[in-house]
Amino acid sequence: MQILSDARPLVGSARLTETSLGARDHINPATGEPQAMVNISGAPEVDAALASAVAGQKAWMAYGPARRRDCLFKLAELVERETDWFNRAAALEVGTPLSVGGPGLALSWIRYYAGWADKVEGTITEPIGASGLAYAKHEPIGVIGVIIPWNSPLIAISMTAILALAGGNAVVLKPPTQTPFVALRFGELALEAGFPEGALNIVPGDAEAGEALIGDARCGKISFTGGEQVAKIVMRRAAEVLKPVALELGGKSANIIFDDADLDAAAHMAAMCSIVVATGQGCVLPTRAYVHDAVFDRFVDKVAAHAAAFPLGDPLDAKTLVGPVITEAAARRIMDVIDRAKSESGGTLVAGGARGEGDLARGAFVQPTVFADVAHDSHLAREEVFGPVLAILRFKDEAEVVAKANDSRFGLGGYIHTNDLKRAHRMAGALQAGAISVNGMLPMAPNLPFGGFKESGFGREGGKPGLEEFMQIKQVMIHL
Repeated sequence: MQILSDARPLVGSARLTETSLGARDHINPATGEPQAMVNISGAPEVDAALASAVAGQKAWMAYGPARRRDCLFKLAELVERETDWFNRAAALEVGTPLSVGGPGLALSWIRYYAGWADKVEGTITEPIGASGLAYAKHEPIGVIGVIIPWNSPLIAISMTAILALAGGNAVVLKPPTQTPFVALRFGELALEAGFPEGALNIVPGDAEAGEALIGDARCGKISFTGGEQVAKIVMRRAAEVLKPVALELGGKSANIIFDDADLDAAAHMAAMCSIVVATGQGCVLPTRAYVHDAVFDRFVDKVAAHAAAFPLGDPLDAKTLVGPVITEAAARRIMDVIDRAKSESGGTLVAGGARGEGDLARGAFVQPTVFADVAHDSHLAREEVFGPVLAILRFKDEAEVVAKANDSRFGLGGYIHTNDLKRAHRMAGALQAGAISVNGMLPMAPNLPFGGFKESGFGREGGKPGLEEFMQIKQVMIHL
């Protein structure tokens, strides 16, 4: 069975027969060879999707909360039914190895917000200076434009579009043209689950589609996940029409290992979560490790051993842990970062540092790479690489590492490894980041609000705050 076969936009309940910007080859990141065609949406397709969404949102609201809840639960069942398809599609379109893929995290988000769909509540109070009652109710915004990145499409949809749908909105979802297939199949399953036509529309596109979506008054809010440079363009465009935005952006999350930490566990987590997870292509991954002087050398040896042992290869091979990065252009960009780190003073390459070899040379493969004794003010320590590259730095005391960890324009995640409970709480309070995890990786659980500080964005996904991102409050005053 051909996994990646149809990349035409889904508007209402139909696939469009053609797109205004034509089609282009979709390249398999593991082989460098074309494997499908991708139809590129532009302004006309976005216009059609928004018209569909306006009608679809009215129908979705007419379902009532209980039926919307049931549709979302049914959607989760269908996604789970299609586990093998989603795993293979992710391997082919993104390069995610079968061994580390799976819809489990996405399913937890879909089911959690299905449970919220019939639990939206308001407040009631007696107003000051008037006789009567006032109540405030949460209502959907209407149509939400959701722009997701390419690195984990199913998870990105479940952390954004599902929240908007649970709040009673319709969604126009714009996946990038590198990864349209998972999103389009998700849209088909939503229709099978009983969603009305137009509640979820999928328009794969690039800048033209994004600008059309942001600039149209029928779209009430934009949810954007991606890099800070594109986010600035999104904000400027949204400002022209006074449109609210929620931004989940990049990170350079500090991973702080104290001398009393479980060193084996900390080293395994640092290597796995900076290199294996999403092949390092994740915003909240612990990609700069600050390690106490007393355990630095032992920690570096352990991480380097892990990195050297991670199987690099075909994402469809069950033995593979590290697959290709998204494109050949991305692989070259990552190698430029590695080459620059090799030439900068104050950094030692201890693992990897090269492209894939042999048969892997055809694809966008970069070896799991680790640098030790990296300088805090170096490019590698300060900039997001978005690839399988870990920087390890030294520190001597708590005050020093807090200052260095916070000396970043990013503020998405932070990690602490220690067995001192008081220190763990002190550090969690001192780090300037939206999500902190002690002695392990952030679980990205749907009931925990997730989002960034500083240039890592604003707005939250997860928990009740995530639902409220896609709702507006209406006050009603009853004079008695």
